[in-house]
Amino acid sequence: MRRTDFTFKLPEELIAQQPVAQRTASRLLVLDGASGTYEDKLFRDLGDFLQAGDVLVFNNTQVIPARLYGKKASGGKVEVLIERIIDERSALAHIRASKSPKPGTELFFAEDSSISAEVTGREGDLFIVNFNHSKQSENNVLDILNTIGHMPLPPYIQREDEDFDQERYQTVYAEKPGAVAAPTAGLHFDENILQQLSEKGIEQIYVTLHVGAGTFQPVRVDDLNDHHMHKEWIELTEENCDKINIARKQGRRIIAVGTTSVRCLESAALFSGMFEDKEAQLKPYCGETDIFITPGYEFKVIDALVTNFHLSESTLLMLVSAFAGYENIKNAYQHAIKEKYRFFSYGDAMFLTRQSTNKD
Repeated sequence: MRRTDFTFKLPEELIAQQPVAQRTASRLLVLDGASGTYEDKLFRDLGDFLQAGDVLVFNNTQVIPARLYGKKASGGKVEVLIERIIDERSALAHIRASKSPKPGTELFFAEDSSISAEVTGREGDLFIVNFNHSKQSENNVLDILNTIGHMPLPPYIQREDEDFDQERYQTVYAEKPGAVAAPTAGLHFDENILQQLSEKGIEQIYVTLHVGAGTFQPVRVDDLNDHHMHKEWIELTEENCDKINIARKQGRRIIAVGTTSVRCLESAALFSGMFEDKEAQLKPYCGETDIFITPGYEFKVIDALVTNFHLSESTLLMLVSAFAGYENIKNAYQHAIKEKYRFFSYGDAMFLTRQSTNKD
């Protein structure tokens, strides 16, 4: 398939600029991948489509306040978006400035310019920055971000971040700092619905994928075979592998909350040899992934998916089309636009089941 197969027109007013008042008040479009039928619900109805024994897999990454505003020694303004923290002093970052900074360029932050960083090199499109100024000798990169950083709202949210974004652009179960974008399907869950699902006998486990800014990058090549995915860091522990393997053996459903959880689980399946050996089990993994899931992909782990609505021509739209069926997703998105669902990070949600109910 080609990039243009995943193009759709979205009225600008359907791009959610603010979260709804209550997390569970979002709408929920339920799509049966086997039949292609769909129905309109509210997110608080999610439990009606789950059953005792189901396993919900959440991404417990925590969004860091990764956006910094500063200036160069010349006085020119710069905007820095930390992509990944390398160590206590260094990070990989996107930098927006009138001119691309060269190695040795010093950047100054905070109102009094008391915090600074030096550009020391590049890795592809990213800059290596070293927070090495003596005035912040007691602080590491994460401390600095927590002090002066801004929440990295997506580019389609046309406003500056506000105080409430620190809470709402974060899942209630966020635990491990490292993401520069929220795993947005999880934003719809609050403590009450998590407790209700637990009381219903639905198991809840957590994986980690630190979402990178590359999640917003459009596919720029028409032939999907020519697209190179950005890399993201994931972790799936042995304990959670065991829980998933037991559930699969018992015929219980594995339900990913968000495409990030999908990418984590399916990456682990790839590294576990499950594509070569149908009897292989999921094994723990910690490291990078650049898995790119498009229609024709054979899912090895997940049976259902909670997700938001995704950008036109995005890799995430391709992933959900692979899971629930290209024509099914196309029809469901047309319905969502007609019914004025809210799109993207602060928007409404979908609950999808597989296009085929037969496990490999």
